[in-house]
Amino acid sequence: MSYLDWTVLFGTLFTIAVYGIYKTYGPKDMDKYIRGGNDMNWLTIGLSIMATQASAITFLSTPGQAYSDGMRFIQFYFGLPVAMIVICMFFLPLYYRLKVYTAYEFLEQRFDLKTRTLTAGLFLIQRGLAAGITIYAPAIILSTLLGWNLTFTNIFIGIVVIIYTVSGGTKAVSVTQKQQMTVMMGGMVLAGIIVIQMIPVSFTEALQVAGKMEKLNIVNFEFDLSDRYNFWSGFTGALFLFLSYFGTDQSQVQRYLSGRTLTQSRMGLMMNGFLKVPMQFIILFIGVMVFVFYQFYQPPVIFNTIQTDKLKESEYLEDFKVLENEYTNIFENKEKSIHSLLGAIESEDEAAVEKYKGAISSQTKAQEEVRDKVKELIVQNDPLAETRDTDYVFMRFVMDYLPKGVIGLLFAVIFSAAMSSTASELNALSSTTTIDIYRRSIKKEESSNHYMKSSRWFTVLWGIFAILFATYATLFENLIQAVNLLGSLFYGSILGIFMVAFFMKWVGGRAVFMAAIISEILILTLHYFNGQTIGDLSIDIGFLWYNAIGCLLVMLIATILNLLLSKPKASNL
Repeated sequence: MSYLDWTVLFGTLFTIAVYGIYKTYGPKDMDKYIRGGNDMNWLTIGLSIMATQASAITFLSTPGQAYSDGMRFIQFYFGLPVAMIVICMFFLPLYYRLKVYTAYEFLEQRFDLKTRTLTAGLFLIQRGLAAGITIYAPAIILSTLLGWNLTFTNIFIGIVVIIYTVSGGTKAVSVTQKQQMTVMMGGMVLAGIIVIQMIPVSFTEALQVAGKMEKLNIVNFEFDLSDRYNFWSGFTGALFLFLSYFGTDQSQVQRYLSGRTLTQSRMGLMMNGFLKVPMQFIILFIGVMVFVFYQFYQPPVIFNTIQTDKLKESEYLEDFKVLENEYTNIFENKEKSIHSLLGAIESEDEAAVEKYKGAISSQTKAQEEVRDKVKELIVQNDPLAETRDTDYVFMRFVMDYLPKGVIGLLFAVIFSAAMSSTASELNALSSTTTIDIYRRSIKKEESSNHYMKSSRWFTVLWGIFAILFATYATLFENLIQAVNLLGSLFYGSILGIFMVAFFMKWVGGRAVFMAAIISEILILTLHYFNGQTIGDLSIDIGFLWYNAIGCLLVMLIATILNLLLSKPKASNL
């Protein structure tokens, strides 16, 4: 990082935070603080919705996901436009008609207080933990790459977000997210252009390499419950996830409830529905191009080079050198095979194409075997060391190859993404705590100003909780999967409650309350045993299916319980 990079990084973050405080400082009542005065237009709403979902995890993990697994993660978003249409038709009009502050207020009017409180509680648990991951995810990688202390990085991200979120509430979050979204996508597109230009073959040949190495595997129609990302999980499991996330999660609901009119909110949601898939495609495609780049320029054995640097200072140095030389030899042979493959493609020699594809596949497998041996050395040297390095791929490339100034901009992208999503989460957590718990069940008759101040204090408290959770969290297999998993454990039950509320008018509060608790217990039990064999039964279900299973369980169990609870008691006569 040069002085120019540091200037770009901190200049960008400082400008965005100050702008947000300047434009939104000083709401005097709860309505303006939580709903932003209901003066947001569709563009601000749409960008805010996209920025809320596009956390730092998106920009750190998604390119790494594409590097290791190709483009198939895009299928996760296939159900998004359909979810936006359903929400615009059924959820939004009801929220606007009832003039609610949170999505969970509606549930008390439809069912009862305990159902509202349960659903709000499930949201607070899930989103509170997610806020910690949203801070932790970029912090652990940025602290490693920049040489910062991890705790300091967690605190830095958390405090900056708390300051402007407490200052201006919902409006501050939405206004700053417009600037953050511009920085995020501008920086990523610039990085994509640069990496394509740096690949030493034509763009067409780069696509041929990616295609032959199965990195452009966009759609898979094979039905497999254990597969996390295919067409069917994207249009079913992920559809249920998006219905719950955008329709019932207060971090998103609060974004569009601040709209000037119902039409403006609908337009903002539909903008997200149709732009999110291309945006995710671009980010994944950048990851694929980084993969192609590393077929011509030798990648590090482990992308988290802090771990290999420790090996070089340990007793395992000689073993590591041997493996590193082996990795280099494999890479050089593989590069020759790739050039031969391109020649075979140009000459339309199918037999040679298959021959070199087989050679490249074997060489790739050999590279992975060497990487596994290096990881074993890392663990032997430090049993607590983290060896999963997928999330380091993109920023390692940025630091090693991109020009000065652009490096700072890409770090600003990651920090901006962390700030935007965390701000939405803290804003929603404080609103839900204030409206659904504090005002409803603890302090029922206070002034609007009192609840506004309470919401500010709850923002601070949830911010501190997120920082503490981030400080003591551990790295998951893949950060973007960790967030999706955490949501999938709770979103199904939450969505099930709302689906019963909207479409099953005959079901009462007692039945849906009990059904939600039973469903949540069953989903957590399923996840605990997932991947195991019990007797002759092998359980292997992709976690995206939890969303559909949880939702349908609530609807089914609520129907059964409602029949049992409403069944007339037998007469003693």
